[in-house]
Amino acid sequence: MQDTREHILDILKGREQATVDELSRELGLTAVTVRHHLDILRGEGYVAAPVVHRRKTPGRPQYTYTLTEKASTFFPKRYDHLVSLILDEVHACLSPAEVDQMMKRIGERIASQAVLPDGGNFEARLVAVVEFLDGLGCMARWEHHNDGGYLLQIANCPYERVVCQHDEVCKMDLRMLTHLLGASPQRITWAAQGDHQCTYSIRPPSG
Repeated sequence: MQDTREHILDILKGREQATVDELSRELGLTAVTVRHHLDILRGEGYVAAPVVHRRKTPGRPQYTYTLTEKASTFFPKRYDHLVSLILDEVHACLSPAEVDQMMKRIGERIASQAVLPDGGNFEARLVAVVEFLDGLGCMARWEHHNDGGYLLQIANCPYERVVCQHDEVCKMDLRMLTHLLGASPQRITWAAQGDHQCTYSIRPPSG
């Protein structure tokens, strides 16, 4: 992102809201230039539509700008560190088998949030599963396999930084995929083991 627009986001994050004049003074730019950058940020979904700011003195109305919910993705987060610490504590309190069961139950709970089509059309189910996985940030896709089954490819692991220390998270993913697909996927490439992505071979359930 362009440096000036990053600075505008930083200012709005720190102040909660600001007018064009306030941003102009802090950035050392003209109001016209600031409005140009704000328009781009609004178009990208990071800045909300301006709201009239009531002045205490006579004059033209001013507008205040604030960040959208999407803008929170721009700022650093340490969820991975927190999750790793939580899992460290879980390991200290539970046996390995209990941890595995816990992660599998979490996978089932995640899968239960998906809206899947009724009926026996497996490809329609795959399409819905991929859409659900993409909503989790997985960058998933499927294709026909030459054995008559299917391949499910996941290019981005949302838990990548956690998995490097806690590969039981992958068991959560396997249980989630099993419930989503109604079939047990077989992992044939594994990002946590150095492969480019995770790939699963899937045979549609019979009957």
